[in-house]
Amino acid sequence: MDSTPSGLRIAVRVRPGASRTSVGGRYGEAALVVTVSARPVDGQANRAVVDAVAAAFGLRRSAVTLVAGQLARDKVLFLAGDPEVLGERLAALRAS
Repeated sequence: MDSTPSGLRIAVRVRPGASRTSVGGRYGEAALVVTVSARPVDGQANRAVVDAVAAAFGLRRSAVTLVAGQLARDKVLFLAGDPEVLGERLAALRAS
C-alpha cells in the first residue's frame, strides 16, 4: 500500500472463474483478495476486478486504475480519493 495525496496504490490477488464475485481477505502480507466470476479472456477478468474493487470501496469505476499485472493474478491498482478513508476501508476488507 502506497499512499499519495491523490489516492492509494494497493496490491490485489485475483481468483478468476469463481462462483461469485467478492472482495475481502488477505493474500500474503499485503495483497487484498478479489474473486471474480469472469474468466481471464480478452480482459474480462481485469474489468471485473476494477468493477468489484470500485464497488467495495464505494468509488466510481473511473477512480480505479489497473497499474500493473494486466496478465497476472497479482495486480496493482490505483484508487483515486482520500488516502486515509481508502486505507481504513482496505484494512477492513483485509480483515474480512
